[in-house]
This record gives sequence, structure tokens and C-alpha cells, in this order.
Amino acid sequence: MNPVVGLDVAKGESQVQAFLDQSKPYGKSFSMKHIKKELDHFLEFLKEIEEVTGQMPMVILESTGHYHSPVIQYLEEQGIPYILLRSSNRFPVSEKKSQPRLSLKLVKLIGLIIRKNWLPSLE
Repeated sequence: MNPVVGLDVAKGESQVQAFLDQSKPYGKSFSMKHIKKELDHFLEFLKEIEEVTGQMPMVILESTGHYHSPVIQYLEEQGIPYILLRSSNRFPVSEKKSQPRLSLKLVKLIGLIIRKNWLPSLE
């Protein structure tokens, strides 16, 4: 299994969707505010996925100026692996700000990353 969690980061909150493998969503998407209490709850969610799959999921999010900063800081403090995607005009991750559509677009990109084995080794 290649568990991943896609975050659609916005001002003050993120939309979260987890996948146990390429096309196996885990639970429903949910929103989390960028405050310690909700980030702690997010960490518990990641640990739950780790229990189910046997490995910590990779968190993947799009660079959003400075909105992603508190999330990245928290992930680094907790030692959680993540990939920060930098959007470009040639390949924008988001065209419309529809949370479910953007989460799906991120997940498809994540699937491509996994299929092409572009993930960095964590060992």
C-alpha cells in the first residue's frame, strides 16, 4: 500500500482527503483549521492510517504562498513526511477553488507520482 493524504490548503484551514492506495479513499474528506487542537487531531488521523496500512502516509499539499506555513511547521515538528507541490502557470493544480474538485485533482497527481515512483526514499 502507498497511503497518501492530500491537503487543499486555504487561508486558515485545509481540506483533507486520505487514500490507502491509488484509488482507495479512506473515509470522507474533512476540513481542519490551522490551530494546534485541530492539527493534533490531524496527527491522530495520520496515526490511524499508519495502523491500518503499516506505514505513515505521505502528506501532499500545494504551495499556497504563506497559508501552508503553519501546516508545514507542524508536520516538520512531528517528523511527518510530506511533499510540497509548487504550482506553475504551465501546470496549475487548481483552476477553480472547488474544494472537492481540487482534492480530487491533487489525488490524481499523487497517483501519478506513486505510479512513476517519483516519491523520495524515506530510509
